Amino acid sequence: MKVRTINEKSIWEDFLLEGGRCEEKTFLNSWNWGEFNRMMGNKTWRLGIYEDNSLVAVALIIKIQAKRGTFLFLPHGPATALAVADKPNIKYEILKTLLKELKEIAKEGKVSFIRIAPIWERNEENIKVFKDLGFRPAPIHIHPEVTWELDITPPEEDLLMNMRKTTRYLIRQAEKNKDIEILQSKNLGDTEIFNKLYQEVVDRHHFVPFSLNYLKNEFSAFNPDNQISLFFGKYKGEIIASAFILFWSKKAFYHQAALSLKYPKIPVSYLLQWRAIQEAKKRDCEVYNFWGIAPNEDPKHPWAGLTLFKMGFGGNKKEYVKTQDFVLSKKYWLTFLFEKLRRTKRGL
Repeated sequence: MKVRTINEKSIWEDFLLEGGRCEEKTFLNSWNWGEFNRMMGNKTWRLGIYEDNSLVAVALIIKIQAKRGTFLFLPHGPATALAVADKPNIKYEILKTLLKELKEIAKEGKVSFIRIAPIWERNEENIKVFKDLGFRPAPIHIHPEVTWELDITPPEEDLLMNMRKTTRYLIRQAEKNKDIEILQSKNLGDTEIFNKLYQEVVDRHHFVPFSLNYLKNEFSAFNPDNQISLFFGKYKGEIIASAFILFWSKKAFYHQAALSLKYPKIPVSYLLQWRAIQEAKKRDCEVYNFWGIAPNEDPKHPWAGLTLFKMGFGGNKKEYVKTQDFVLSKKYWLTFLFEKLRRTKRGL
């Protein structure tokens, strides 16, 4: 197997888009996510792993320089060809070949570790591939390891009937409420409206937020290809709910969201989610990805309420191999301790 840099968007996206060539993928594998990271000032590499001149996997590499340490990061990667889905021996060779290249990149950048947030199904065979190559579970994850997905190919009435009874009731109540309005926007300036609501959530839950610059760059990276929309939910003319929805490779992703608690009994967020699903169907998407959920059913988990909300729309849980680290320097252990304390503080 050989590693080659991919500089052509068509080669990269053709592998990842329609046609059943790719085993598993999210928008974090997309060409535009790489563009977003470049906008954020991060150095990136797009690598393809070839076997006999046939592309069998791709990996977006991002150099992260943070207070906790400098490392190479693979978001939801590597994305592998469908043909190797049930062949752990080939996956081993893919990761081994990729790791060799990453070690060379790391030498030039004073990197203390390599972190991979895998896009592979969590099973014994896939976990063993990482373990056999010397990886260890990371103390914290950056992107979802457990997600909730809904097949949206059935008719709308069937989707409604498969929802939790309460969810379906609240959607129908919201549709009857003349004071509720759901709007879509393709205007970059409206990210500031989202951010204002988002800051209310930050103040409420005390977490480190994405910056306005981050939100604007995410929108700007996907907007030229019509792959993103801002959804706003109004009650009596006031915006009380909002979300970033990404549309890529016949999938829709509920990525960023914000909700005011000013009117807790008004089901605006339920109707907003349903309108986003309807928009995804219009765009011929087959799957609606609700993004991260709690890893268990613990009612005390910080994401328990959000998880219950997402699961109410119907669907299935999908679990990926836990985030993996490959240690390159003793400096890694300072990062390890910092992130472990951070995770404990968050109650995750």
